[in-house]
Amino acid sequence: MASFNKVILIGNMVADPELKTTPNSVNVCSFRIAVGRRYVKAGEQQQTDFIDIVAWRQQAEFVTKYFSKGKPILVCGSIQSRNWQDKEGNKRTTVEVIADEVGFVERKSASDAFASNGASVGGDPGPAPPPSYSTSYESAPKFEEISADDDLPF
Repeated sequence: MASFNKVILIGNMVADPELKTTPNSVNVCSFRIAVGRRYVKAGEQQQTDFIDIVAWRQQAEFVTKYFSKGKPILVCGSIQSRNWQDKEGNKRTTVEVIADEVGFVERKSASDAFASNGASVGGDPGPAPPPSYSTSYESAPKFEEISADDDLPF
């Protein structure tokens, strides 16, 4: 049986992440992001899902260094469930996303650049914004209309 487990999420950090280290000296960071649902029922407010994420090693360090409460974040990973017992001995199940990749969603603003490295606001604007992948009708390529199926080469 084939299987595929891949998750791509963009959401906002619910709280500041905290870097922890396992007894084997491996860095780990657990955090939660808020992700708005795509569809809104008529007359209702948009619903939000809160999703637990676990980042390991370099990704854990990256998240704790560059992200804080309220900041948008991109997470690519896989869904994993695990079972555990709470303090009262009850069996619990947790579903979380194990992050393979994390990244920025938006460009760093000039004020953030000034605060983080003392650069002047009028300095280097940084990298260009990512290209837009949508095509307007006017800029779409024009195709030659073929009058009959007999003219098709296949």
